[in-house]
Amino acid sequence: MELSKINLDSKLKSFNEYWTPKIVGELNGQHVKLAKFRGDFVMHKHEQEDELFFVISGKLFIQLKSQTLELNVGEFVIIPKGIEHKPYAPEEVSVMLFEPASTLNTGDSRSELTVSKLDKI
Repeated sequence: MELSKINLDSKLKSFNEYWTPKIVGELNGQHVKLAKFRGDFVMHKHEQEDELFFVISGKLFIQLKSQTLELNVGEFVIIPKGIEHKPYAPEEVSVMLFEPASTLNTGDSRSELTVSKLDKI
């Protein structure tokens, strides 16, 4: 098996769509995803999966019931399963996500933003 490194900048330049995570790696039943966010997402939760958001560029806000988190470059947060959250980004933000392969991006809230089949890049 040949191993190769992943260049995040190159991968991020390969797509422009917002709220459409792309798979860039897999390990132990987890997907490593890259995504670009801008604007509002939907309030949702994941009943079975924790979700990690790591900010590569820009600023990400995650609204929870009792607070709003502000994540800057180099920061991450783990949203535990069952916790309602709503990511939003007034300006474009690039993030890396770590989550189980079974995770649906909109969790328990189906909408036009739901992406059932993710592209691998």
